[in-house]
Amino acid sequence: MSVSHVEDSTSDQNGTCFQSEESTARTCSVDEASSTCPSDWQQHFDVALGRMVYINKITGLSTFTAPTEDVQAACTKDLTTIAVDVMHENDTMDDTAGRESLQSLFSEWENPVFARYPEVAVDVSSGQAKSLVVKIHNVLYPYRFTKEMIHSMQVLQQVDNKFIACLMSTKTEENGEAGGNLLVLVDQHAAHERVRLEQLITDSYEKQQPQGSGRKKLQSSIVSPPLEIRVTEEQRRLLRCYHKNLEDLGLEIIFPDTSDSLVLVGKVPLCFVEREANELRRGRSPVTKSIVEEFIREQVELLQTTGAIQGTLPLTVQKVLASQACHGAIKFNDGLSPEESCRLIEALSWCQLPFQCAHGRPSMLPLADIDHLEQEKQIKPNLAKLRKMAQAWHLFGKAERCGTRQSLEASMPPCEPP
Repeated sequence: MSVSHVEDSTSDQNGTCFQSEESTARTCSVDEASSTCPSDWQQHFDVALGRMVYINKITGLSTFTAPTEDVQAACTKDLTTIAVDVMHENDTMDDTAGRESLQSLFSEWENPVFARYPEVAVDVSSGQAKSLVVKIHNVLYPYRFTKEMIHSMQVLQQVDNKFIACLMSTKTEENGEAGGNLLVLVDQHAAHERVRLEQLITDSYEKQQPQGSGRKKLQSSIVSPPLEIRVTEEQRRLLRCYHKNLEDLGLEIIFPDTSDSLVLVGKVPLCFVEREANELRRGRSPVTKSIVEEFIREQVELLQTTGAIQGTLPLTVQKVLASQACHGAIKFNDGLSPEESCRLIEALSWCQLPFQCAHGRPSMLPLADIDHLEQEKQIKPNLAKLRKMAQAWHLFGKAERCGTRQSLEASMPPCEPP
């Protein structure tokens, strides 16, 4: 994790954001820190907040007040977060000023005070899940499942109109052929829900991207009349500066001059409108405005904590798509033919995250490893012999108690008459 130097930006009358040359993020070097701030503190100018921030190198706590040598890091007041950006392995940073000092401070430290940056969804359409694996544990044998194992699954039959029994290979034979050794139950609803979700995610993006942009853009739909959303002055400033990035997420925002606490949303992601239509068909209240408000809060929180729009599928959009995937998926008690079961497992094998449903619940469960069952052949107990042993033990305990009583009586002196 590395610190993102967020350029201070101002807006002209047309709503265009431009960078100020004097608003470059500054951090003190080791020599400057010794003269301007104590050795245990790091000085950093946060342009997003417009203030100087002092970070304690030992505790990670930050304060707006310049500390002295005898100041202890307080845990209860005047705390703030630093704008950080989570970088992928192949990502690069344009601004390198002060990167090394703060990167070393935040790269490997588990912060016990500051909250984690907001949760973001895994964009399965961009290949982010290619290297993901799932660990499945039971009491005796741990299993490390990979997506390649799904391709080796052999469908046995449907169980109770709820599950699909399959054999999965957790190893590769010497001749190169995979043999199924693990019996698993696949939740038919969770599996179909995952297949539908990833298809909906793929369909939610525009098929033809702008040339040279290298960015995917969510499909959007015009809202008439535009939705009126109340925001704070700071939120409005952030939305105005990043409104071009928000358009890639299907969100078109208009900033009227009549109010500093109001924005108009002219376009929303297409899936929001489809969700609205489904709710109205069921006789329920409109939901588009509440979803858009949640979407804006999510993006503002990301901007405040990371200083940039994440290049992943927004969590609010994934929740809406997950709801659509669930409603149209195969349900429990739906009978499936062997051919339909095989097609479902084959579709699941091509998913990026086949081991969980649209809501994160497991889509399959291992039951037994056939190899282990063959290795653990146990001899059936001899019930007649066990019964005789129990009787003998009972008689032994009874004889022992009788012998103890007789020894006690023999050791007691005889009672003399008065």
